[in-house]
Amino acid sequence: MKWKTPKTFAALLLATTLLIGGCGNSGDNASSNTGNTGNNAENSQNAAEDTSPITFTFFGADASPNWNNMQDEVGKVITEKTGVTIQAEYDVGSGGGEQKIALMTASGDVPDFIFAKGSLSKLVDAGLIMDMTDLIEKHAPNIKKILGDNMNRMKYSNEDPSIYQITTNMGVDQQSFDAGGGFEIQQRVLKEFGYPEIRTVKDFEDILRKYKEKYPETDGQPTIPLTLNADDWKIMITVTNPAFIATGAPDDGEYYVNPETYEAQLHYKRPEEKEYFRWLNHMYNEGLLDKETFVQKDDQYKAKIASGRVLGLISQEWEYQDGENALKAAGKDEYTYAHFPVTLNEEYVDHSFQPAGLDGSGIAITTACKDPVRLIKFLDWLASDEGQVLMNWGIEGKHYNVENGVRVVPQEIQDRKVNDTNNFNKESGISLYPTFTVHYGDGVKDPSGNYYTTNFPEQIVAGYTEAEKETLAAYGATTWKDLFPQESDFEPKEWGALYNMPVPTDGDYQVIYQKTQDIIRKRIPEAVLAKPDQFDKIFDDFLAELDKAGAKEMEAEYTTLVKKRVSLFTGKDVQ
Repeated sequence: MKWKTPKTFAALLLATTLLIGGCGNSGDNASSNTGNTGNNAENSQNAAEDTSPITFTFFGADASPNWNNMQDEVGKVITEKTGVTIQAEYDVGSGGGEQKIALMTASGDVPDFIFAKGSLSKLVDAGLIMDMTDLIEKHAPNIKKILGDNMNRMKYSNEDPSIYQITTNMGVDQQSFDAGGGFEIQQRVLKEFGYPEIRTVKDFEDILRKYKEKYPETDGQPTIPLTLNADDWKIMITVTNPAFIATGAPDDGEYYVNPETYEAQLHYKRPEEKEYFRWLNHMYNEGLLDKETFVQKDDQYKAKIASGRVLGLISQEWEYQDGENALKAAGKDEYTYAHFPVTLNEEYVDHSFQPAGLDGSGIAITTACKDPVRLIKFLDWLASDEGQVLMNWGIEGKHYNVENGVRVVPQEIQDRKVNDTNNFNKESGISLYPTFTVHYGDGVKDPSGNYYTTNFPEQIVAGYTEAEKETLAAYGATTWKDLFPQESDFEPKEWGALYNMPVPTDGDYQVIYQKTQDIIRKRIPEAVLAKPDQFDKIFDDFLAELDKAGAKEMEAEYTTLVKKRVSLFTGKDVQ
């Protein structure tokens, strides 16, 4: 069973790369394998002071619609300071990079570095990812400092302690000051009925129903009480993941883990989740769930949100943000969404903020990179205090000022951030670069006493629309997170975030996993769209079909991996 690139191969490859690689020559495109062999290891060692022009190629598994080829204001400063230009390609639509990375794995044609998300293991097993352990130790003091005690969490597995990626999609020592998930309701809907308590799915359903009955049209189009996005992998975000969120379980991807025994099972097998899907079936049969939910594409879903006629969502803000940003740009802030920790009934508690520690997707350097030392030093510069402030705050005097030692965002810039988000991000480059490197999270202060990021309570509140502020005041809250259970209400998860855990990329596990995914993506929509009296049979047959496809064997293998991960992260001897 494939698990890793052999360490001897990786070591030889790294040594060879450092000796003959050299992509530091001016104007060279790092995607080409025909580098200048005269650029030797000694030159690479001096890359920290080298600001000569160089291009590194990159692929990101998540879409980045505001990427501007580093012609934004922040990008130009980064190139000026480092000499580096990033030639980036991002996944389009909602594919999560899987198809593109599958092609890379088959062909061996990879960029210099990559954000591979859940497909990293495929690239590792194909021998296309470099072990960054020595690179970080020798050339990345900022990255090493920021990771600190979390370095152990960067290791690939118990069997292979290589560092194939560094976490960049979340910040180190992150403090969450806001909530971007849960169940969403438009501000205008809440205001119409005097800001009632929204605690259970019944509360959620009732307010959507009442508003739809009172206002069957929105701006001349049919009002949609609730729509979900089932296009490709996003079915997890808005259709299937909410089943465990609304029934008091944390996010561990497709599995639920017993916190006492570490036994893993597909989360759909929890009896309470069947009742959540029964509620979705009820919403559909009551005409409250969009009839096009399971056939619409991602862009159609976002267009409906941008039209303002969708009253409710069950999602994460990053997933629908483009549609909401369009509403803000149009001056329709009353059509934006409030966030609530809705559960199936009051027996359950939303676990969105249960701590999992530093455990996320990130950046990997491929074996195709001809100057990994120059690249890691570039990533390390981005991780410096100077780099982090630039990426998060922008340029002093243009995007922020320093008043009495405090960084302050001018009102006109703040207004653009709120009301013209996409255009502002594309022009300024703010928010486009942190995914490239290790960085501190929200709530961490730099040596000047200012926060590294602009996501701290005062700035978050400044970024809310007037309609959001009005809604929050009505509920006695300052931020959306105030409405949710807090980190201190939970014990940290010893296994981290399991959707980031490497799994076998060949053998029975992948075959069974794909079979179960195919079943899930077919049968869950069938159950939701069924007549109420057909729901039980369809759902029970669905669970039986999972086991027939080998789910129990897959769950047993996954349980073993979970236990090993707990041992890796905590040092405990877990049997």
